[in-house]
Amino acid sequence: MRENLLQLLESSGGDLTTETILLRLVMSAIIAAFLFLSYRLSHSGSIYSAKFNVSLMALTVITTTVMIVIGNNIALSLGMVGALSIVRFRTAIKDSRDTIYIFWAIVVGICCGSGDYLVAAAGSAVVFILLLVFGRLRTDNRVLLILRTARVNASKVESLIFQYYNRKAILRVKNTTDDSVEYIYELNGKYLRKPGGEKAAGKSITDAVYEIGGIEYFNIVMQNDEISG
Repeated sequence: MRENLLQLLESSGGDLTTETILLRLVMSAIIAAFLFLSYRLSHSGSIYSAKFNVSLMALTVITTTVMIVIGNNIALSLGMVGALSIVRFRTAIKDSRDTIYIFWAIVVGICCGSGDYLVAAAGSAVVFILLLVFGRLRTDNRVLLILRTARVNASKVESLIFQYYNRKAILRVKNTTDDSVEYIYELNGKYLRKPGGEKAAGKSITDAVYEIGGIEYFNIVMQNDEISG
């Protein structure tokens, strides 16, 4: 029983020829090129990172190499799991889609490393099409209206915001002291560009707020889902 277990742990699952190894690496590199193209097409502007895109291609080939080394060797598999368990990745993900590309690169590397080229190609084709169609979707930016004024103007401010945006501006924070009050409203970016109400005609929200008088500050802050590194 012990001898059988040792043989199972030490088994390499057969020696691979040089042609087979090169074929797996080349296939992973080819599919990684489609991954590179998909990332470039689905990202634009400041969120696109050329270094991250190249890293995805390298990750695909590296994963393939690891799979070739491991093969069917259980001992090497356990050793690799133990080695990777001590690695800590602390790089901030700027876009939630980046996680998809990381998993995509790893899966392609695993498939090519094990010789399942059809699975790698078919799965990559489907993911490529999905990301090509839906990858450019953008969530409308959120806008925060932050203002501080005297407490005697509280009712005027609330009435003005309601006249401009009706119920589209959601009151998130209201901080008060004996002399002042601070408001934080949240609304969608498109409503900031297209305010409603009679006062909106020919007058910006900034001008209307400062006409109230006693305004300490009025800030308009844009928010989105991106994380700056």
